[in-house]
Amino acid sequence: MNARHNEGAQSERRTVKVSKYLSKHLRHQPERIGLSLDAAGWVEIDTLLAAAAAHGFPITREELDHVVAANDKQRFAIEGTRIRASQGHTIDVDLGLPPATPPPYLYHGTVARNLDAIRSTGLRPMNRHDVHLSADRETATRVGARRGRPIVLSVDAGAMHRDGHVFHISANGVWLTQAVPPRYLRFPEPH
Repeated sequence: MNARHNEGAQSERRTVKVSKYLSKHLRHQPERIGLSLDAAGWVEIDTLLAAAAAHGFPITREELDHVVAANDKQRFAIEGTRIRASQGHTIDVDLGLPPATPPPYLYHGTVARNLDAIRSTGLRPMNRHDVHLSADRETATRVGARRGRPIVLSVDAGAMHRDGHVFHISANGVWLTQAVPPRYLRFPEPH
């Protein structure tokens, strides 16, 4: 039982490691391992696996498929013989997502230390192409919790859309928009 538990824990650590490696090279730094993504962020899977192996991080096709299928956030998409990150790029890509009508409210998870800046300038994409928003509070809470005690902001997406702001939805259900001005944000009451 203990050996099986250790094997499972090792497998989970490897899955996380592969996922982070893919994120780094499909979202941020493909050139570090000699990859060239196309304009929409796609790369041939065989090219990715060969580049990873050549740079000291061999990944099997089975590991890749497992990471793509098992990732709870569906960070990666496979189409035929190609793979790409679903969103979150800091490099210049056009995901080709059509404009979409958002639900009346979307949510953004953050932490207390960011609130003053958000109250002043709203939500900005920072080093990404777009601001990432969640369709539900639970997801936004998990996102905020990655940086500390989460605070969930409500975004009046319906009003933003009526006022001409454009929204897109990624393949994995993340809502994207260029920025959220402060007037569309609802902050939780301090306790």
